[in-house]
Amino acid sequence: MEQVVLLDDAGRAVGIEPKATVHTTDTPLHLAFSSYVFDHHGNVLLTRRALDKSTFPGVLTNSCCGHPAPDEPLIEAVRRRLRQELGLDAHDIEVVLPSFRYRAVMDNGIVENEICPVFRVLYDGPAPTPEPSEVHDTEWADWTEFSEDVVEGRREVSVWCREQVEQLRTLGPDPLHWPVASTADLPHAAPERLWGRTAPERLWGRAAPERLWGRAAPERR
Repeated sequence: MEQVVLLDDAGRAVGIEPKATVHTTDTPLHLAFSSYVFDHHGNVLLTRRALDKSTFPGVLTNSCCGHPAPDEPLIEAVRRRLRQELGLDAHDIEVVLPSFRYRAVMDNGIVENEICPVFRVLYDGPAPTPEPSEVHDTEWADWTEFSEDVVEGRREVSVWCREQVEQLRTLGPDPLHWPVASTADLPHAAPERLWGRTAPERLWGRAAPERLWGRAAPERR
């Protein structure tokens, strides 16, 4: 049974609840994550949520969202869900918005209420193979064009994606060179919060962006 970590307003863990029952008209604050997968051209992978999902079905959104299991590092949860939902074996995963929080209400009154750190994922492998129960379809989009369309209201996306895109744009125009946040700024409930900025090295070894696309990378800069 998949469980989610419940939080207080300071981001401290205060309990767990089954994912199947946590989303109601009075959903408690809980821990989640969002991720944005980029290729070496700076294109972002977008997904449309499965049409029969209980929350926000059929909505266009970022690459992958999910909930860490109790005591599971957020970075490991991102990696796990990318594999499960999209068939991606991702390693270069770094936090860029460590304290993002939002609340969204569906037309039927069901609420999302999450502290949801945002992660950038650099990936240059095989094409995604979506899990139909999670993802209806996928597309790659130019980040600059996509983000401008979102903030200008020309492209409809999930509530959390729209708010995240607004904040991500403040990090700079090139997503491949966004500054990496410290894991010390993650919510208190995140296990890697005490590890500091080197958390990715502790998990799998630091994967520099250039490693994914070879010697031609400097020419892009």
